[in-house]
Amino acid sequence: MRKWLPLVAICLGTFMLLVDITIVTVALPDIATSLDASFSDLQWVMDVYALALAALLLGAGAIADLRGQRRVYLGGLILFAVASLACGLAPGAGTLVVARGVQGIGGAAMFATTMALIASTYRGRDLGVAFGIWGAVNGAAAAIGPVLGGLLTEHVSWRAIFLVNLPVSVAAAALTLAVVGEFRRPDGPRVDLAGTVTFTVSAAALVYGLIRAGEHGWGSAGTLGLFALSAVALVLFLVVESRIPHPLLELGLFRRGGFVAALIAGLTLSAAAFSVLTFTSVWLQAVLGQGPVRAGLAMLPMALAAFVVAGLGGRFLHAASPRLTIGVGMLLVGAGSVALSRLDAGSDSGSLQLGLLVTGIGVGLAIPALSAAAMSAVPPQRGGMAAGALNTFRQLGFALGIAVFGLLFHNGIRDQLSGHVPNPDTVAAAIGQGQAARDVPPAALTAIRAAVPTSLGDVYLIAAIVAFTAGIAVFVLMPRAAAHLTENAQSADSHPADGRSAAGRSAAGRPDDGHSADGHSADGQSADGQSDGGQSDGGQSDGATRDTDRPVTHADI
Repeated sequence: MRKWLPLVAICLGTFMLLVDITIVTVALPDIATSLDASFSDLQWVMDVYALALAALLLGAGAIADLRGQRRVYLGGLILFAVASLACGLAPGAGTLVVARGVQGIGGAAMFATTMALIASTYRGRDLGVAFGIWGAVNGAAAAIGPVLGGLLTEHVSWRAIFLVNLPVSVAAAALTLAVVGEFRRPDGPRVDLAGTVTFTVSAAALVYGLIRAGEHGWGSAGTLGLFALSAVALVLFLVVESRIPHPLLELGLFRRGGFVAALIAGLTLSAAAFSVLTFTSVWLQAVLGQGPVRAGLAMLPMALAAFVVAGLGGRFLHAASPRLTIGVGMLLVGAGSVALSRLDAGSDSGSLQLGLLVTGIGVGLAIPALSAAAMSAVPPQRGGMAAGALNTFRQLGFALGIAVFGLLFHNGIRDQLSGHVPNPDTVAAAIGQGQAARDVPPAALTAIRAAVPTSLGDVYLIAAIVAFTAGIAVFVLMPRAAAHLTENAQSADSHPADGRSAAGRSAAGRPDDGHSADGHSADGQSADGQSDGGQSDGGQSDGATRDTDRPVTHADI
């Protein structure tokens, strides 16, 4: 069993970074009360973590190939632990937001190296088992996050959701140093620093502008300036990527319909299915008066449905193309959101269950096929770039969803309360902070109990439109059978729960430069990938077998 210790070390870190995407959701009202945080502060607590992941995933993978996969993973783990301590001790909202951003940087370093480390450490049947376990751990992280967050917040403190990372980080770091080998490829392409910086500035300015619009209006100088900065940075990013020999993201890939469809689905799935849960938690706690544990349990059906369907789909949908599973999955996410849009003053947590269940089924159908669909749509040597771009777009979708839907949620409550309470904008902000039931006159509670679920329902309706549009785009843009999907890649795509993969081999079974991966993200995505082995700089770790002269790199995955 010693050969599985490297996998344990990798899974511990991955579990933490993915849990921290969702664990905060049910703690937001307590954070607002403790730190006197505004609604925009709470949006940033969620957004800055996802933004850091989105902006740095591709760059971190390239750095790991050059400097060492274990070194970058371990550095990210240590940074994540230090940032978690800072989050747990944060004296104010500003400190918490900054610490969450640093957490995201550490998380990006870990997430960008996990698949490459696994593929460099294990071979053959062991590799399939390793990716299957890794995918299951990631799915469990998505399901456990809100419930664990509720338990810690309600029975200990919201600070415990961050401090609990410390002992896990120590164990993961010690195990990594002891059993995980070092792998690097010093002759790999250099890091695209200019592309990373311009993309980060563009995404951050866009999200900041959307959040600021909720506070200061669309026409304010600051809001318009941020949108202008985002546009300029995006143009610079496109110019840089079109001119350098080894770009962060090759722009020519966007001429491929299947690749574009996968990115659209990844971005909109994260926005429509997951970001809205943040505001659902606010309604459950601030208006219905439920505790963090009940709020977390109320959202559990979606994660469990996604987890079960992803596993069953891998076993029984062998012949289905990614176009069908992703397209139908997105349409089901839209249908679930339509069911959730019917919330009103008489709704309670039970009113969420059918919609969340249908949404979860859609998520379970779509997510396992996304990575294979993205990578099969591009040349084999661009598979790693495609997988990294997909993960980036998924995290960016979550961040944009928090910003856009948060703006709609706040404005909807304000408009619903106009004429019913004094200072409706102030009351809407208080609701976003989870304090509405405590900080308004009793006479206003009736109006609030009607306004909040109505506004939340409107947000779900917009999410449904987004999901339906993405589903249609998938059917229009994605080919019926991906042009570059090999026999073995099809096997990997068809068995997400098992972790089976034959990436890196051609249809004839010979080693190839292409590597297929299908990976579980924060919301339950499963992972598949295989390599042809690698050379360890620091000694071969247990369970690793080598038959090539170089490690599996981020670009290979």
